[in-house]
Amino acid sequence: MARSIKKGPYISEKLLKKLRGRKAGDKSIIKTWCRACTVTPEMVGFNFGVHNGKEHVPVFVSEDMVGHKLGEFSPTTRFGRHGGKMQRELEAKVAEKTAVTPEVPKAQGAKTPGVKTSGVKAK
Repeated sequence: MARSIKKGPYISEKLLKKLRGRKAGDKSIIKTWCRACTVTPEMVGFNFGVHNGKEHVPVFVSEDMVGHKLGEFSPTTRFGRHGGKMQRELEAKVAEKTAVTPEVPKAQGAKTPGVKTSGVKAK
């Protein structure tokens, strides 16, 4: 649910204080745990390390991110896979395709890496 227009966007004062001493384009990462903070135009061009619960994910803020929350760019979960019978069938098909690869006939006189050949050439 969006924040009230009367209240305005939530911006962490602590985060703005960290920004004041730096210039845009600075390569150092500003670590933050404030995922709910709204991205403002003053933040464009900075690298933020947004905490996802385990580590700080580097996020470079660009102009199209203004108005969004910092937490949107730092996912907290990883997608494993769907389970069930259909998924097992799909994985079996993929494994079958990768296991059955036709051998390409070698050209006569071509060398295989790691195989020693005698000095006699085949006719």
